[in-house]
Amino acid sequence: MADPLPHIAQPAAMIAPQNTALIVIDVQVDFASAKGVIGRHGVDMSPAEAAIDRIEALIAAARQAGTTVGFMRVMTRPETDSKALKMWMARRGTPGSEGICRIGSGGEDYYRVRPEPGDIEVSKLAYSSFHGTDFEHQLRARGIDTLVVTGLTTDCCVDSTTRDAFHRDFHTFVVSDACASFDPGLHTHTLNALSQHTSLLVTTDAVVDAWRNGDDVADAPEKRAVA
Repeated sequence: MADPLPHIAQPAAMIAPQNTALIVIDVQVDFASAKGVIGRHGVDMSPAEAAIDRIEALIAAARQAGTTVGFMRVMTRPETDSKALKMWMARRGTPGSEGICRIGSGGEDYYRVRPEPGDIEVSKLAYSSFHGTDFEHQLRARGIDTLVVTGLTTDCCVDSTTRDAFHRDFHTFVVSDACASFDPGLHTHTLNALSQHTSLLVTTDAVVDAWRNGDDVADAPEKRAVA
């Protein structure tokens, strides 16, 4: 069956380890674990678990290749919830739903993955990892101009971060099978929209293969073959 998404088959020359960061967005208890806020409401967490399996493989490949790894996570308190967020929740009939990833609750903790010394780490309040943070400064300080984006959820924080990165002149690649939404349709539609407007789509296998063969990247011609 034909791939419904326009993946880049050979991204190696475009994601060279020395100027690329693997970005892991919001892989936290409240977003990914059956014991978190979302899971406790009976939501099927298997798409998140499958994406995290692949994120683990990508992190291992990035560390082996010397690619920078960045971990984003939501960290909130009641007083940090924006007026716009609270009003939006109230108007849609879900007041109080903004209380997620509360500091001290355990829901803000990383789930299955965590940073190591030398990684980028960003705490955020909003969907975009750039909003109100020093994320861009950390990337620029390391000479990074390319982001390989993974995490949760495709239609929310992955989408917002990726679009914001594009607006700040970063080259963006989204790993389609290392992201997840709680609605499969939203996952696919968001990926298609990103591929139309800001980003190139890649698979975990393609990225892992590229970084495993990193010695050949510097001399390789830029390849944009679409599967």
